Amino acid sequence: MAMDDGEALLRPGDTCWRLEEAERAAFLIDSADYFSALKRALLSAKRSIWILAWTFDPLARLTPDRSTRSRDPEDADRLGLLLLRLAALNPVLDVRVLAWDMPMGIAASQLFAPQRGMAYFHGSKVRYRLDDSLPKSACHHQKVVIIDDRLAFVSGGDVGSDRWDTHDHLDNDPRRRLPTGHRYPARHEVTVMVEGAAVRALSDLYVDRWKNSGGETIAPGEPPHVAEDSIWPEHIEPDLRNHRLGIARTAPKWKDCPEVHENLALHLAVIAAAKRTIYIENQYLTAAVVVQALIERLKEADGPEVIIVGPDQSPSPFDRLTMDGARQAAVRKLRDADVHGHLHTYSARTAKGSTIIVHSKVVIIDDRLVRIGSANLNNRSMGLDTECDVVLESLGEPHAAQTSQAILAFRNRLVGHYIGRTAGEIEAAIVLFGSLPAAIEALDDPDQRRLAPVVLREPSLIQKAILRWALGDPTSPSDAWRPWRRRKRIKAQIERLLKAPIAAAADPVPPPAAGDPTPSAPARKKASLSS
Repeated sequence: MAMDDGEALLRPGDTCWRLEEAERAAFLIDSADYFSALKRALLSAKRSIWILAWTFDPLARLTPDRSTRSRDPEDADRLGLLLLRLAALNPVLDVRVLAWDMPMGIAASQLFAPQRGMAYFHGSKVRYRLDDSLPKSACHHQKVVIIDDRLAFVSGGDVGSDRWDTHDHLDNDPRRRLPTGHRYPARHEVTVMVEGAAVRALSDLYVDRWKNSGGETIAPGEPPHVAEDSIWPEHIEPDLRNHRLGIARTAPKWKDCPEVHENLALHLAVIAAAKRTIYIENQYLTAAVVVQALIERLKEADGPEVIIVGPDQSPSPFDRLTMDGARQAAVRKLRDADVHGHLHTYSARTAKGSTIIVHSKVVIIDDRLVRIGSANLNNRSMGLDTECDVVLESLGEPHAAQTSQAILAFRNRLVGHYIGRTAGEIEAAIVLFGSLPAAIEALDDPDQRRLAPVVLREPSLIQKAILRWALGDPTSPSDAWRPWRRRKRIKAQIERLLKAPIAAAADPVPPPAAGDPTPSAPARKKASLSS
């Protein structure tokens, strides 16, 4: 099922929305690096700060490792206080926050951060909106920050009060504290920071979201082109320069807004294109069509090595009940299909063996392509929720060799940070032992694995029932409350994958099966949804 090397994977209107130029791009591993870069960029903002979020917490701290007092008048570290201050000091600065209007059950798990934001910014110059412009079974899951139409951050994680962590993922880090004073577990996130024309495309996404949420039409400003306007944080060395960047989205059909399935199309194309290595970091791996695409590659004697890194278990009781059982079932299916020994599934752990919440959403194939963003590998991220990923591909770029080198260096940094090794050590071990999985086995501590092989557990009767109907993981609004239709849809996706591996399978809405009525308007009840 491997694709021709000469075929570009980024195709606007199919596997991505747009291809735009990025003057600089940097891969930021974990939120200590992300939040530090974000804070510097916010302090440099001159025209606009636009934040797009699943959840938003004004009490989130950006640099708890360097700011001893979160309300220091000389160095505000609480995000909300910083935004209030910046908006007050600069009369022309346009500060906006657009977060999902989540149901109360999920808001409670976030300490009611979105509702707290409404009160926090009331009467200020900060424009704050909660967005419910979706079928009530879906959620807004995009995580983007845009500054001055010049610099943007696209991430798998929000700027929340339980996101900050360092590369070390210490077992007892006193800086990982909620506003209540309670500590939260180690957490892993990945973000990409970009500068240049590609940011304008993300601004267009924001303008559309703001208007669809019921806000006013935002008039576009003049795009900055002068180098002196750069607000790129000086302490961040770019990984790539002057490179095309693809933007892939997911969106459900809603009123006049069409459905968008670029993320699913790209995932299937990427899996089919891999020659040597598929590296995946994801909070979930439950989408049956994606799992089947991996199974088909594992059947190939000369197929790629598949390395999957995730959490041992989810942090919330709802996700442990719904997603964890489905993730374990997916791993079991993959292992059953792995007749050639190409599959390597790991759960990330701290030095003392506690779970690291792997919340990142990253896919890297060979030295050819890297994608980072908000899309999980579950059904809802492929067709129900709004998502935004960015993608960089080496093929067709004028500096393809440098791009390939940057992709491999980033992948090796990712792997190395889990097991306390540098990218150089990972690279040297790959040369010595022949593959990335062999390097992991050689370098990880055998007595206290940091990347521990996934341990399969017997599902409970409830989990078996949930798994049978993919409860909590719809594919579209029309099957959100019709699990029988969901099963038919998933079966049709897999059949289309096996007949036409890329293009046809990416369409998650096959014609209704015999006896299956035409989809009716989606139910309006809100569901429990993951971050």
